[in-house]
Amino acid sequence: MTNTKEIYKEICFVFARLGLFAFGGPAAHIAMMEDELVTKREWLKKTEFMDLLGFTNLIPGPNSTELAIALGYKRGGKIGLFLAGICFIFPAMTIVLLLAMFYKQYGEVPLIEALFSGIKPVILAVIIQALFRLGQTTIKDSKSLLLFLAAYLLSLMGVGEITILILTGLTMLLMQQLSKWRSHHLAIEPMSLMLLFLTFLKIGSVLYGSGYVLLAFLQAEFIERYAALTSTQLLDAVAIGQFTPGPVFTTATFVGYLIQGVPGAILATVGIFLPSFLLILLLHPLFNRLRSSEIFSVILDGITIASLALMASVSWQLGMATFVSWVSVVIFAASFIGLTRFKVNSSYLIIMGGFIGWLVTMF
Repeated sequence: MTNTKEIYKEICFVFARLGLFAFGGPAAHIAMMEDELVTKREWLKKTEFMDLLGFTNLIPGPNSTELAIALGYKRGGKIGLFLAGICFIFPAMTIVLLLAMFYKQYGEVPLIEALFSGIKPVILAVIIQALFRLGQTTIKDSKSLLLFLAAYLLSLMGVGEITILILTGLTMLLMQQLSKWRSHHLAIEPMSLMLLFLTFLKIGSVLYGSGYVLLAFLQAEFIERYAALTSTQLLDAVAIGQFTPGPVFTTATFVGYLIQGVPGAILATVGIFLPSFLLILLLHPLFNRLRSSEIFSVILDGITIASLALMASVSWQLGMATFVSWVSVVIFAASFIGLTRFKVNSSYLIIMGGFIGWLVTMF
C-alpha cells in the first residue's frame, strides 16, 4: 500500500514539474519526458517510450498530453493515468488563466516574449539531445534511416503530420513484406457554458496536429460560426498557449475565460482534454494486445520513425526562429553542453534562459 502511494506521489511530482517547466510545444514536452522518465527514472525502456509515442500520434487530441496520460497509466494504472494528466495540465491552466485575467483587464501580457527569447535556445537543446538518444534506438538500419529522411523532408515540405505518419507506417509494412517475398483522416450573443464546453469537447475529439491546426479550428468555431472572439483575441490566445509551459491546448483556458470568465475557462479546459483521458483509458489495453501482432508492430515501427522525423522538423523550424542573435546561440550551446556533458536538469536551464532573455530585452 505504501509502495502504491509512493508511486502516485512520484507521478504527481514528475508531471506537475513537467507541466510547470515544459516550454516549447509538444516536441519539447516529449524530449523532457524522455529525459526524465527513460534516462533518469528508468520507468520504461526507450523502445517502450517510442511505442507509446507512436500510439498517441495515431489518436486525435494533444499528443504530448496523451503521452503524459499514457505514461501515467503505464506507471500507476487507471489512477496514475488521471494523476499524470491532471498534474501535467493544471500548472499550465493556472498560468494561462492568470494571464487571461491580466489580458482582459489591461489588453496585453507583460514580459512573456522577453522571457521566451531566452527559453527557446534551451528548449532547442533539449529537443536535439532527445533526438540523438531516441534516434539510436529507433533508427536501427539503412531502411529506418531512409524512412526517417523521407518523413523529415515531407514535413519540411508542409505535408500534414497524419499523412506522414500513415504513409511511413504503411511504407514500413510494405518494405517488410517485400523483404519477406524475396526470401518468401451565427450567434452574436455570448456562448452559453454548455455550448462552450461542447465546442471544445468536439475539438478535442477530432483535432490532429499542431497549434496551427488548433488555430484553424478555433477560427472556424469562435470567429466565423459564433462571433465570440475577435481575430486579435484569438491570435493572442494562441500566442499565450505557445509561450507558456505545458500543453499548447491550454489556449482553451484563455478562450474560455474571455468568453465566460472563470467557469468558462474551467469548462473549456475540461472539454478539450477530456477526450484524451477517455481515449487512452479505452485504447491503451487494446494497444498492448495489438503490439503482439506482427503487422501492427511493423506499422508502429514506421510510425515511431515518422514521429522522430516530425520532432527533427520542429527542431529545424524552432532553430530558424531561435538563432536571431549571438546571445541565443550562446544560450543554446551552453544548454546543450550542460545537458549532454554535465547532466544539468533542464528545469534549471529554462529558468536561467528566461532570466537571461529578460535581462537582454530590458537592458
